[in-house]
Amino acid sequence: MHDLLGSKPSTDWTALHNFAALRGQLRVSLTPRCNIACWFCHNEGDVPPPLTRRDRTQQPRERALTADNYLMLISALMDAGLKRVYFTGGEPLTSPLARPVLERLPAPAPDASYTLITNGTLVRAHQSWLAKTHLDKIKVSLHYFSDASLNAIAGTRIGIDTVLDGIEAARESVPRVEVNTLLLKENTHEVRAILDFALQRRLPVQFIELVSTDFNAARSASAVPADAIVTHLRTLTHDEHVEVAGTGQGRRVFRVDGVEIDVIHRHLGRHHVGQCGTCPLRSTCVEGFWALRADHNGGLQPCLLRDDLRLDVRDHLSDPARLAEAVAGHLAAFTEGVL
Repeated sequence: MHDLLGSKPSTDWTALHNFAALRGQLRVSLTPRCNIACWFCHNEGDVPPPLTRRDRTQQPRERALTADNYLMLISALMDAGLKRVYFTGGEPLTSPLARPVLERLPAPAPDASYTLITNGTLVRAHQSWLAKTHLDKIKVSLHYFSDASLNAIAGTRIGIDTVLDGIEAARESVPRVEVNTLLLKENTHEVRAILDFALQRRLPVQFIELVSTDFNAARSASAVPADAIVTHLRTLTHDEHVEVAGTGQGRRVFRVDGVEIDVIHRHLGRHHVGQCGTCPLRSTCVEGFWALRADHNGGLQPCLLRDDLRLDVRDHLSDPARLAEAVAGHLAAFTEGVL
């Protein structure tokens, strides 16, 4: 595509705008570090905490971004059309940049949103300032419902009461709180208790099947399909429909007494784009394309399984327009399969 004078390529915004329209996420990792170490962690494509615990020579990327860099990145991409920003880690609340970033977020447009994804253990300690941010939602990972399963899954002596109290602190701080639960052999006996806990508090829940990565492949036998929870939900409600948004996997959506329960179900397929057609990892890809992942080292990648598709945005952080154009161009090349 060229400008009117034909002198240089102009930016193709189509892929970025389509991604936003299809509810694609910008996932902003504030840190790869975490105060627990869930064995399945993919750490947004960086070296996960359980691997670092086992082998200190395996370390995540060095931090290169400042709070101002993060805010410029977020503002530039939201101005370019992205609507949904999720703050992740590691555990984002372990980062010294969490407060200076989240407290200074620009007010979102009416159709935009900010979500913090957390393990819940530090929410109470940070509640006073979290309540003053523009966060619309806090999403708490609740993959356990006892001290025993918390220790088995996350390798921590932190008790489940700390996590549950973090959920209560979140409810006191932001308009919406949700729970997400990965379906595993270690928590199969607790899934219904987690569901009951959420329903009693009218908290939306998302049940998710395990996404296999190089880091957790050795324990792939712990993955549990979603069929059992789907069957159980059908005993609670007849209000069920399927949503395939155009990014990522489809989901089954149930409403139980007005509370939304999502099940990310691999049988519903996934959304692939141009680059995926020749990808050697496609046969093992469960998620498809659904997120742009920004990390604390200045990288932006459209695929969790392909570090080679990562865009380094550090050279563009002084110019919001150039940054947005670089991301739009990279996304267009990815979706067209020409990277």
